[in-house]
Amino acid sequence: MSTPPRPSPGTPASPSPSPSPSPSPSPEHRARVDLPEWMRNSPPARPTLGRRLAGLVEAAPRLREARRALWRWRDRSRFSERRPAVAAIASFVVVAGVATILVAGTLYVFVRMRAGEP
Repeated sequence: MSTPPRPSPGTPASPSPSPSPSPSPSPEHRARVDLPEWMRNSPPARPTLGRRLAGLVEAAPRLREARRALWRWRDRSRFSERRPAVAAIASFVVVAGVATILVAGTLYVFVRMRAGEP
């Protein structure tokens, strides 16, 4: 590749012609799909027990506030997010302890079965 010549010092630089962008091929379009009627105009949601209870909760101001407080509490910053290393070490210790208890319990049951004790 050759580079264009540099203008000598003291001469104004002439604007270089910009290369014309090559037209990129347009993406292929898939054929249009006609959706069935039940997808275009879906029926209203069925009044299930959960929807009825949600409507009752939204109707009572105290229950609505309690629900929002629960949502805020659930979206809080959890300990495992604030201290990931401590949470990882603690969970490893808990899992190792539970696994040890399960293995020891299984061995104890097998030993009692081999001894013929009920």
